[in-house]
Formats: sequence, C-alpha cells, structure tokens
Amino acid sequence: MAVKIVTDSTSDITSDLAKELGITVVPLTVFFGHESFLDRVEISTDDFYKRLAEESIFPTTTQPAPGAFVDVYNKLAEETDEILTIVISNKLSGTYQSATNAKGMVTNKCHIEVIDSQNVAMGFGLLVISAAQAAKTGANLKEVMDLVNNGIHRSHIIIYFETLKYLAKGGRIGKAQGLLGSMLSIKPILTMKDGEIAPMTRVRSKTAGMEHIRDFITSFSNIEKLAVEHCTTPDDAKKITDMISSSVPEGEIYGSTVSPVLGAYAGPGALAITVLEA
Repeated sequence: MAVKIVTDSTSDITSDLAKELGITVVPLTVFFGHESFLDRVEISTDDFYKRLAEESIFPTTTQPAPGAFVDVYNKLAEETDEILTIVISNKLSGTYQSATNAKGMVTNKCHIEVIDSQNVAMGFGLLVISAAQAAKTGANLKEVMDLVNNGIHRSHIIIYFETLKYLAKGGRIGKAQGLLGSMLSIKPILTMKDGEIAPMTRVRSKTAGMEHIRDFITSFSNIEKLAVEHCTTPDDAKKITDMISSSVPEGEIYGSTVSPVLGAYAGPGALAITVLEA
C-alpha cells in the first residue's frame, strides 16, 4: 500500500495539486474577532485579503486540534498502513504538537510519522510535493522520510514584505525584531533560519526587491523545484516567474497564493519565493 502524505494548510498546496497528488491537507483556523474560519475551507484567499484590507481588526490564528489529525489518520488508515505528516515549523505554530499527539489517539493500526519542516509556506510545500511524488512511485515510509529530511536543508525561502506590522502584531517576527525601528523607508526581505523568521536584507522599493529576488534565484546553479507565491499581487508574481523562467529550464515552477493563516502575518503585498536545490 502506498504511503499517504498529510500536511497543513500553511504549506500553500493548492486544492487541485493536493487532489492530483493525493495529499490530505489539514486546515488551521483564522479569526476575525469572534468569527472563526477554517483556512481555505470556510474562507477563500480572496475573501480573506479583502477583509484584511477593509477591516480594522487584526486577524489571529490557531493550529488544528489533535482531533482534526485523528480524523484524517483514521480515515487514511483504512487505505494504508503508512502515513507521513509534514507540517509548519514547530517554532511558529503548535501544529506539530497537535499532529504528534494525534498519533496516540488513532484507533486503526497504522505506522504514522510526523516531520517538523522547520519552514513555512512553499518552503515546506515543495517538500510535501516531492514526498507525494515519491510515494506515488512506490517509495516506502522510510524512503519518503529520508527524502524529506534531506530536503529540509536544500529548501530556501525568502519573503518580501511591504510592511512588518502584521508579523509584529501577530508575535511571529522572531529574529527580525531589530528591523522594526527602520520601516519607514525600506522594504524588508526575510528568510527562515533554524525554524524561525530571520532578516536577510532590506531594499528601498518593490522594484529593488524583485531584482533581489531574481538575483537570489539565479544564484543557484541547479534547481529541482521553485515556487512563487503572492498575497495580493498576482501581477508581481507573474513578473518574477517571467524573469526567472529561463534560469530554471529543468526545474518545476509552482505558483500559489499565500494562505489566509499566513497572510494574517505577511500582510498585503508580500511575495514568497522558495528554491529547492537539486
């Protein structure tokens, strides 16, 4: 029986791709005041970013309860005896703990493993895709786990922000805290380091930011997969894709919109680019 792959909604795997590759996505929850919505299930990305722009309430988020993973594990255990779950960095969310706790509550006999990706968005979404592709070709649980664990250090994400106020308000700013005092005239570009948000550089404009993104991507000599994501600026994402498409002739390029849960911290105008080295 093939290994079944589970992830959470912050991986930014699109519903079409999840269906194609047989990936089960467990949603986190986003709140506007007392209203709660399952990420990408009860609120779309378009509706979320519209509310984010129009409302004064800062959205908040929470991880899935263990029961959400238990339900998924029990269902998948009827089809397989091996499940691999890959989730957002444990330093950014309690999702890893929920997915791990759920293992002991599963009634059906099944070997379940959970991997802390130490990343966010397509920073681990590309690893989820690779895992699902390997599972479909017949790789066993250990082989898929080795593939993901080896890929963690080959996955590099950078995120361009129009503002850090959403990240700061949500308490996820991590090692980029020192940038807050100089936000008036610069645009920060952040990355992930040891499972936390960390500063990479700062630029004076979006144009300069996109040029930095292009240079970052073209600095890699061998790219296996690449993802270009946006919150509210699909035209910018397309420009970046057009700029770098010739630099990754052998690699796969994936496009996605940053999920509502992550958008609560990224804010409008953010762009996220992930390179998975071959």
